[in-house]
Amino acid sequence: MSASTAVLKSETRLFGRELGSLFWIVVFPTLLLTILGLIPSFREADPELGGLRVIDLYVPVVVLLAMIMAGLQAMPPVLTGYRERGILRRMSTTPVRPVSLLGVQIVLHGAAALCAAVVAMAVGRLAFDVALPGQLFGYALALVLTTLGALAMGATIAAFSRTTKISAALGSAVFFPAMFTAGVWFPVQAMPDILRRIVEFTPFGAASQALNQAAAGDWPGWSHLGVTALWTVILLGAASRWFRWE
Repeated sequence: MSASTAVLKSETRLFGRELGSLFWIVVFPTLLLTILGLIPSFREADPELGGLRVIDLYVPVVVLLAMIMAGLQAMPPVLTGYRERGILRRMSTTPVRPVSLLGVQIVLHGAAALCAAVVAMAVGRLAFDVALPGQLFGYALALVLTTLGALAMGATIAAFSRTTKISAALGSAVFFPAMFTAGVWFPVQAMPDILRRIVEFTPFGAASQALNQAAAGDWPGWSHLGVTALWTVILLGAASRWFRWE
């Protein structure tokens, strides 16, 4: 416990100095939401979207974007950088175990992503009159599962990457498909039926549907929550199993 606490304190100080990562996780998603919200047509109700506005759909999307940035772009380079510089090898001589370091990184990046989610929802509400989630508990549950899933995916990338170049390549390879399935370029609800059904089996596609259902006031579909949870368990197991000091 004392070793894990020491790691948490040390990594918190270091994480606070990573202004670039904090910008992309916390600031960028809300900045994107603001830019989209300034487009007049995005603030008009669309009958094809059930009377919703495009900006209403994009609040859950930018929330997912914050999770993707934290899990796939910010966290893997930190862990692989430690491995590449021999820091993990030196840590292996201490009581700290790999799962402790992984846990600390997940906590820190997860906290930043959840902070980004709160900021995005607040800006959406105050600036563009986007309604707050109608099913708050369901939204929170889907949000926590999604955050864990995104960070578990990042931890898995770090586990399989020997260098930061490899982690950057793997992260980019997963990053763009993840943004597509999350609906960053095209809302999942507006996708053709067959494509939407396929996307719903991906971690971020299922998460997008769960968040939108909760935002609309309904309990998230158990199938969507189940897909998100299953991906989280699989990825956490893979990261814990294959993560090595060097």
